[in-house]
Amino acid sequence: MQIKVIRDILEKNDKSAEHVRRLCRERGITLINVLGSPGAGKTSFIQSMLEHLPGKKYVIEGDIASTIDAEKIARMGVNVVQINTGGACHLIADTIYDALQQLTPEAGAIVFIENIGNLVCPSSFDLGESLRVLVSSAAEGDDKPHKYPTTFQTVDLIILSKCDVKDVIGFNDGYYRQGLRMLDLEDKLLEVSFRTGAGEQELADYLTTKLAYIKKGL
Repeated sequence: MQIKVIRDILEKNDKSAEHVRRLCRERGITLINVLGSPGAGKTSFIQSMLEHLPGKKYVIEGDIASTIDAEKIARMGVNVVQINTGGACHLIADTIYDALQQLTPEAGAIVFIENIGNLVCPSSFDLGESLRVLVSSAAEGDDKPHKYPTTFQTVDLIILSKCDVKDVIGFNDGYYRQGLRMLDLEDKLLEVSFRTGAGEQELADYLTTKLAYIKKGL
């Protein structure tokens, strides 16, 4: 019975995700789903790309509680909608559809979704996104690709953030990359420090090119 319930939930969400995808396609909107653990640097990534990427940008902030990150985004002059799940460990496509209706992004815009801080549940739920990004912090340790392979395998881009602390914490770069190689994902990795700015421009350039290809297919 439990397996059937889970399957029904996922099937319902998949249908809602298609509605989101259709809406974005009709309006030429690029939707970026940002996954990662609490404190990995998801908000820092979004803030950086809001400054570096061209065009109009919007943000959907997901949290269990509070509006802390949404307030940071709003102070940048960017339109943002907050979704508080009240305990749920992931966002669902229905709430993304509602958030898009509230934001009413202009044609051709980029919309970032900051998902709930979690390396398990969010990977199972399609939100109708055009691109799925994982922010994986060096401060979390070098074992994450080994421990959470499913999440790593569901994303289009892996950002290793907080690279400036690698030496301080004894981050084993070879072990981390070995985990990615085992999953055939090493070519999806970009390294950055949002504190020092190292790698930010390279990341922005990569995303600019990637998003241009995506928009051609919208």
